[in-house]
Amino acid sequence: MLPVRLDRTRPEPLPAQLAAAVRGLVTDGTLSTGDRLPSSRALAADLHVARAVVEQAYDQLLAEAWVETRRGSGTFVASGEVLPVAPAAPRPATRTQRYVRLDAGTPWIDPRHLPGWRRAWREVSVARAPRGYPDALGLPELREALAERLARTRGLSVEPDEILVTAGTTDGLRQLLGVLGTGDVLVEDPGYRAAVETVRAVGRGVVDHPAVAPVTDLTGCVAAYVTPAHQHPLGRVMPAADRLSLLGAARAADAVVLEDDYDSEFRYDVAPVPALAALDRSRVAYLGTAAKSVGPGLRLGWLVAPPELHDRLLRRRVVTHDTPPWPTQRALLTLLRDGWVDRVVRTARRVYASRAPRVAAALGPHAELAGPLAGMYSTWLTRPDAARAARDAARAAGFDLPVLADYCRTARLSGLVVGFGGVTDAELDHALSVLAGSLGRHLGGR
Repeated sequence: MLPVRLDRTRPEPLPAQLAAAVRGLVTDGTLSTGDRLPSSRALAADLHVARAVVEQAYDQLLAEAWVETRRGSGTFVASGEVLPVAPAAPRPATRTQRYVRLDAGTPWIDPRHLPGWRRAWREVSVARAPRGYPDALGLPELREALAERLARTRGLSVEPDEILVTAGTTDGLRQLLGVLGTGDVLVEDPGYRAAVETVRAVGRGVVDHPAVAPVTDLTGCVAAYVTPAHQHPLGRVMPAADRLSLLGAARAADAVVLEDDYDSEFRYDVAPVPALAALDRSRVAYLGTAAKSVGPGLRLGWLVAPPELHDRLLRRRVVTHDTPPWPTQRALLTLLRDGWVDRVVRTARRVYASRAPRVAAALGPHAELAGPLAGMYSTWLTRPDAARAARDAARAAGFDLPVLADYCRTARLSGLVVGFGGVTDAELDHALSVLAGSLGRHLGGR
């Protein structure tokens, strides 16, 4: 049996205690890769706890990739290729330590789905590469798969040849800005920082617009960049009336709406909000990304532009070969065809649905939620001094998280933007304890 003791007087639940104990046995070398763990029935009997306690602990360790199951054989310490390289429980920060990021863009990828990822890259290794430069639109088979997915998940009916594969949202935005006429770009404030920097990098002016206010006038602007399904970072869904107002303003000014649909699949309170582009394909350029489903490191996205802009983009790409690498496109095709992306999204949605209420329970007594619970982060409004103190306390505990002021330009908002996708449950619980403690000390309750 395992050298483990559980303490019923401690506030931590017994499954959490057991999971932490097993992690410790792995990291201190008591358990090695491939060692078989006791059955849940046997360990429960040895520890004098309900079998459900052991099963919950094993499930948590499996989700964090500390253990793996083998059909008919039991539960084993995970092999080196999936075993975390550091303890899941966070430690105080040191000069050389890498901080655990509580950012708004890192998704949860269930370790149980890693075999599908490896299979995709094996298929890339034996696939026939294109002769010469790849298709300027992107891999044809990938565009077919993306067209099917957009129709099924976003209510956006497009032909494969209307899609341009990009190296992510900011790449698609940069390419769009390169074919637009002269003029500034309206950007939500607070808003996506990478979009602001992309607009500035191509020499265009940024017009700040309050993120929760309707857009009624785009005079002098060639485009408006928005995140209507889940405003980044306040979390608000753009109301129907505001959508119509924005489209009306774009038509009146002959401007283009640049819709960044970065995480619309991760609603767990209602069905995903339909894409703004579905209301007016002639006026909206749609930007999608694989960053929140497959992972940011893949650097792949897709762009559906109004016909005139599509033709300009294609002519430029034929000359510049400004397309993503063929191997990554081929890997995403396999992940879509195999249903891997759908499975990853469903799993992540369940994880976010369970984590979001825990974040709300910890921070709700001390701060105000800025928008509905959705996606892989939530934003909490509080005083500037309290936000800064909470950020500093988190950093001292080994966590790095942004404050809302980082996303503001002229807006006068303060608070915390708490991401809960790219962490383990143990890391999240520890971070929330630190944040709640700091906010409580500074505010004494909401």
